[in-house]
Amino acid sequence: MCNFNKQSEETKARMHLLIQECAQKAGGINFLLGLVEAIKAKKPNALIDSSCKVESKELRLSWNKIIFKDKFDVLEELVRMRDDSEGITRNILDVGGEKKRKKTLTMLKTLAPVEFKVVAKDTQKAEGFELKIFETLQEGTATINPLFAALFFCSAEFTKKALKYEAA
Repeated sequence: MCNFNKQSEETKARMHLLIQECAQKAGGINFLLGLVEAIKAKKPNALIDSSCKVESKELRLSWNKIIFKDKFDVLEELVRMRDDSEGITRNILDVGGEKKRKKTLTMLKTLAPVEFKVVAKDTQKAEGFELKIFETLQEGTATINPLFAALFFCSAEFTKKALKYEAA
């Protein structure tokens, strides 16, 4: 998922639009990239930080529920195992084996209510935006929000390429 060059043209265009819209709501490209860098600076991963927040110079990202390492590991595996050619709409419930499916369902139930809010520290500079981990949650179908995956699992270079992308 995190290799922008291997994505389909449709996926590249969609990622460009999603990230461009978020950059505008965040106050600009540099503000969003600063937040991405702050997310990447948290080790081992910002999602499992017990403070449930990340701050850059201009923006504050917070979420409403602590994410424990066991659920994070399942989520990370699902994001990382997604083949780049599958695009961003892959159903994460189509995983091999009953044991793996059960772990995925448990993770889904736990993390579905988690909401992320990005707000500007100076509220006059940007309106901010909200996102969830999952884009689609229906009976038998669940897809990971591509913006969430880009912010927390892909490199800053992925975000830069998506922002610069121009359709052929």
